[in-house]
Amino acid sequence: MFTGIIESIGEVVGIEKDRSNVHFRIKSDIANELKVDQSVAHNGVCLTVTRLLENEYEVTAIDETLKKSNLGKLSMGNKINLERCMLNNGRFDGHIVQGHVDQIGICKKIDNQDGSWLFDFEYDDSLGNVTVEKGSITINGVSLTCFNSSKNSFSVAIIPYTYDHTNFHEIKEGDQVNLEFDIIGKYVKRLLT
Repeated sequence: MFTGIIESIGEVVGIEKDRSNVHFRIKSDIANELKVDQSVAHNGVCLTVTRLLENEYEVTAIDETLKKSNLGKLSMGNKINLERCMLNNGRFDGHIVQGHVDQIGICKKIDNQDGSWLFDFEYDDSLGNVTVEKGSITINGVSLTCFNSSKNSFSVAIIPYTYDHTNFHEIKEGDQVNLEFDIIGKYVKRLLT
Protein backbone atom coordinates (compact mmCIF):
# COMPACT_ATOMS: atom_id res chain seq x y z
CA MET A 1 0.00 0.00 0.00
CA PHE A 2 1.12 3.53 -0.76
CA THR A 3 0.00 6.97 0.36
CA GLY A 4 0.60 9.10 -2.74
CA ILE A 5 3.30 11.18 -1.05
CA ILE A 6 6.19 11.15 -3.54
CA GLU A 7 9.55 10.30 -2.04
CA SER A 8 11.87 10.86 -4.97
CA ILE A 9 12.03 11.54 -8.68
CA GLY A 10 13.78 8.88 -10.73
CA GLU A 11 15.21 9.04 -14.23
CA VAL A 12 14.68 6.37 -16.89
CA VAL A 13 18.20 5.33 -17.95
CA GLY A 14 17.42 2.03 -19.65
CA ILE A 15 14.51 0.55 -21.61
CA GLU A 16 14.67 -3.02 -22.88
CA LYS A 17 11.80 -4.69 -24.73
CA ASP A 18 11.46 -8.41 -23.92
CA ARG A 19 8.59 -9.98 -25.88
CA SER A 20 5.46 -8.24 -24.52
CA ASN A 21 7.30 -6.96 -21.41
CA VAL A 22 9.48 -3.90 -20.90
CA HIS A 23 12.39 -3.78 -18.44
CA PHE A 24 13.06 -0.28 -17.11
CA ARG A 25 16.34 0.74 -15.48
CA ILE A 26 15.82 3.64 -13.09
CA LYS A 27 18.45 5.96 -11.64
CA SER A 28 17.41 7.30 -8.25
CA ASP A 29 18.77 8.56 -4.95
CA ILE A 30 16.79 5.79 -3.20
CA ALA A 31 18.23 2.98 -5.37
CA ASN A 32 20.90 1.99 -2.83
CA GLU A 33 18.23 1.60 -0.13
CA LEU A 34 16.10 -0.83 -2.16
CA LYS A 35 16.16 -4.62 -2.20
CA VAL A 36 15.11 -7.19 -4.77
CA ASP A 37 11.38 -8.10 -4.45
CA GLN A 38 10.51 -4.70 -2.96
CA SER A 39 7.46 -2.88 -4.34
CA VAL A 40 7.94 0.68 -5.55
CA ALA A 41 5.30 2.91 -7.17
CA HIS A 42 6.48 4.39 -10.49
CA ASN A 43 4.18 7.23 -11.58
CA GLY A 44 1.68 5.44 -9.36
CA VAL A 45 2.23 1.96 -10.82
CA CYS A 46 3.35 -0.68 -8.32
CA LEU A 47 6.33 -2.56 -9.79
CA THR A 48 8.69 -5.09 -8.21
CA VAL A 49 12.43 -4.41 -8.02
CA THR A 50 14.08 -7.26 -9.95
CA ARG A 51 17.73 -6.17 -10.06
CA LEU A 52 20.00 -3.76 -8.22
CA LEU A 53 22.89 -1.77 -9.70
CA GLU A 54 24.95 1.12 -8.37
CA ASN A 55 22.52 4.07 -7.94
CA GLU A 56 20.12 2.26 -10.28
CA TYR A 57 17.63 -0.58 -10.19
CA GLU A 58 15.47 -2.50 -12.64
CA VAL A 59 11.75 -3.25 -12.78
CA THR A 60 9.58 -5.02 -15.35
CA ALA A 61 6.20 -3.90 -16.69
CA ILE A 62 4.03 -6.56 -18.31
CA ASP A 63 1.69 -5.99 -21.24
CA GLU A 64 -1.40 -5.43 -19.01
CA THR A 65 0.45 -2.70 -17.09
CA LEU A 66 1.70 -1.06 -20.27
CA LYS A 67 -1.84 -0.97 -21.73
CA LYS A 68 -3.43 0.65 -18.65
CA SER A 69 -0.71 3.17 -17.79
CA ASN A 70 1.59 5.72 -19.39
CA LEU A 71 4.68 3.58 -18.71
CA GLY A 72 4.75 2.32 -22.30
CA LYS A 73 5.23 5.94 -23.44
CA LEU A 74 8.34 6.49 -21.31
CA SER A 75 11.58 7.44 -23.07
CA MET A 76 15.19 7.62 -21.98
CA GLY A 77 15.70 10.58 -19.66
CA ASN A 78 12.04 10.87 -18.60
CA LYS A 79 11.48 11.71 -14.94
CA ILE A 80 9.11 9.55 -12.90
CA ASN A 81 7.59 9.88 -9.44
CA LEU A 82 8.75 7.23 -6.95
CA GLU A 83 7.29 6.07 -3.66
CA ARG A 84 8.21 3.04 -1.59
CA CYS A 85 5.48 1.12 0.25
CA MET A 86 4.16 2.64 3.43
CA LEU A 87 5.80 1.40 6.62
CA ASN A 88 3.26 -0.04 9.02
CA ASN A 89 4.51 2.31 11.74
CA GLY A 90 4.60 5.40 9.50
CA ARG A 91 2.34 8.40 9.14
CA PHE A 92 -0.51 8.21 6.68
CA ASP A 93 -0.11 11.61 5.00
CA GLY A 94 -1.96 11.04 1.71
CA HIS A 95 -4.80 8.58 1.09
CA ILE A 96 -5.04 4.82 0.47
CA VAL A 97 -3.20 4.19 -2.80
CA GLN A 98 -2.87 0.64 -4.11
CA GLY A 99 -0.49 1.30 -6.98
CA HIS A 100 -3.05 -0.21 -9.38
CA VAL A 101 -3.65 2.34 -12.11
CA ASP A 102 -7.26 2.37 -13.32
CA GLN A 103 -6.77 4.22 -16.57
CA ILE A 104 -4.95 6.96 -18.42
CA GLY A 105 -6.11 10.58 -18.28
CA ILE A 106 -5.22 13.51 -20.52
CA CYS A 107 -4.02 16.91 -19.30
CA LYS A 108 -6.37 19.37 -20.98
CA LYS A 109 -5.27 22.69 -19.49
CA ILE A 110 -2.62 24.15 -17.19
CA ASP A 111 -3.27 27.53 -15.62
CA ASN A 112 -0.38 29.29 -13.86
CA GLN A 113 -1.94 31.00 -10.83
CA ASP A 114 1.15 33.08 -9.90
CA GLY A 115 2.38 30.79 -7.12
CA SER A 116 0.31 27.68 -7.77
CA TRP A 117 -1.00 25.81 -10.79
CA LEU A 118 -4.43 24.52 -11.79
CA PHE A 119 -4.42 21.37 -13.91
CA ASP A 120 -7.56 20.17 -15.73
CA PHE A 121 -7.74 16.49 -16.65
CA GLU A 122 -10.15 14.47 -18.77
CA TYR A 123 -10.75 10.72 -18.69
CA ASP A 124 -12.93 8.12 -20.41
CA ASP A 125 -15.97 7.77 -18.14
CA SER A 126 -17.20 4.69 -20.04
CA LEU A 127 -14.76 2.63 -17.94
CA GLY A 128 -16.92 3.29 -14.88
CA ASN A 129 -14.55 5.43 -12.84
CA VAL A 130 -15.82 8.53 -11.04
CA THR A 131 -14.48 11.47 -9.10
CA VAL A 132 -16.30 13.42 -6.42
CA GLU A 133 -15.91 17.04 -5.41
CA LYS A 134 -13.16 17.29 -2.74
CA GLY A 135 -12.49 13.55 -3.12
CA SER A 136 -9.10 11.90 -3.56
CA ILE A 137 -7.39 11.07 -6.85
CA THR A 138 -3.91 9.78 -7.61
CA ILE A 139 -2.16 11.29 -10.65
CA ASN A 140 1.18 9.70 -11.59
CA GLY A 141 1.27 8.42 -8.01
CA VAL A 142 0.63 11.81 -6.37
CA SER A 143 -2.22 11.97 -3.83
CA LEU A 144 -4.40 14.99 -4.67
CA THR A 145 -7.86 16.45 -4.05
CA CYS A 146 -10.33 16.85 -6.97
CA PHE A 147 -12.51 19.84 -7.61
CA ASN A 148 -14.62 20.92 -10.60
CA SER A 149 -15.55 17.24 -10.69
CA SER A 150 -17.84 16.27 -13.56
CA LYS A 151 -18.76 13.14 -15.52
CA ASN A 152 -15.40 12.79 -17.31
CA SER A 153 -13.16 15.55 -15.98
CA PHE A 154 -11.80 17.19 -12.87
CA SER A 155 -9.24 19.75 -11.73
CA VAL A 156 -6.45 19.73 -9.15
CA ALA A 157 -4.46 22.57 -7.61
CA ILE A 158 -0.71 22.08 -7.29
CA ILE A 159 1.35 23.92 -4.69
CA PRO A 160 4.96 24.92 -5.44
CA TYR A 161 6.47 22.10 -3.32
CA THR A 162 4.51 19.43 -5.21
CA TYR A 163 5.25 21.11 -8.54
CA ASP A 164 9.00 21.12 -7.83
CA HIS A 165 9.31 17.71 -6.12
CA THR A 166 7.25 15.59 -8.53
CA ASN A 167 7.10 15.34 -12.30
CA PHE A 168 4.16 17.79 -12.44
CA HIS A 169 6.65 20.43 -13.64
CA GLU A 170 7.17 18.32 -16.78
CA ILE A 171 3.49 17.69 -17.61
CA LYS A 172 2.26 19.59 -20.66
CA GLU A 173 -1.20 20.01 -22.15
CA GLY A 174 -2.05 16.84 -24.11
CA ASP A 175 0.19 14.58 -21.99
CA GLN A 176 -1.09 11.27 -20.68
CA VAL A 177 -1.06 10.63 -16.94
CA ASN A 178 -1.80 7.59 -14.79
CA LEU A 179 -5.03 7.81 -12.79
CA GLU A 180 -5.91 5.72 -9.75
CA PHE A 181 -9.37 6.61 -8.51
CA ASP A 182 -10.20 6.58 -4.81
CA ILE A 183 -10.59 3.00 -3.52
CA ILE A 184 -13.48 3.91 -1.22
CA GLY A 185 -15.35 5.54 -4.10
CA LYS A 186 -14.78 2.46 -6.26
CA TYR A 187 -16.24 0.15 -3.59
CA VAL A 188 -19.24 2.43 -2.97
CA LYS A 189 -19.97 2.62 -6.71
CA ARG A 190 -19.68 -1.16 -7.00
CA LEU A 191 -22.11 -1.70 -4.11
CA LEU A 192 -24.62 0.73 -5.59
CA THR A 193 -24.56 -0.95 -9.01
